[in-house]
Amino acid sequence: MLIGELSRRTGVNPHQLRYYEAQGLLVPDRGDNGYRAYGDDAVLAVAQIRKLLDAGLSTREIGYLQPCVSGAAPDLRPCPETLDLLRARIAALDEQIDTLVESRGTLREYLVATERRLADQ
Repeated sequence: MLIGELSRRTGVNPHQLRYYEAQGLLVPDRGDNGYRAYGDDAVLAVAQIRKLLDAGLSTREIGYLQPCVSGAAPDLRPCPETLDLLRARIAALDEQIDTLVESRGTLREYLVATERRLADQ
């Protein structure tokens, strides 16, 4: 199928599909005319990519995990790199969450103090 058909079947615009190709996540064949030709397996690959992106993984991380990915869910086989990457990503998210919680607390303190000054006027 051509890129337009893959786009229609997956709901992902052609620009994004070309980006996935540039990142090594999709590997189409090239026809004699130079057009990209995707197999039916590309529909599954795009679904996997979208779900992993929705989970917060980068395209670089997805490329690293692809050998361990199967099914539409997608299912991740317990390859050592899978476990290491997921643990590291969760640790990074936990750190970001802690930072955001701290920032929220500080901003609330500023808000309360500012509202108090407004009420005292």
